[in-house]
Amino acid sequence: MFDSFGRYGAALKHAHNRNKAIRALNSLPSEIQKDIGWPVSPRNDPQATLSALLLGSAR
Repeated sequence: MFDSFGRYGAALKHAHNRNKAIRALNSLPSEIQKDIGWPVSPRNDPQATLSALLLGSAR
């Protein structure tokens, strides 16, 4: 039973770290994003703009 909790906690931590890294990459200037090969920033994505309006800004 406790193994399941450990795996669940590890999965949450992994998801949090992944989302944190994505937010950091998305906050870079567009020139740097292009240099490192990062896809279009959510700032330019209409779906992300809608999500930001509905859900609030990123933390």
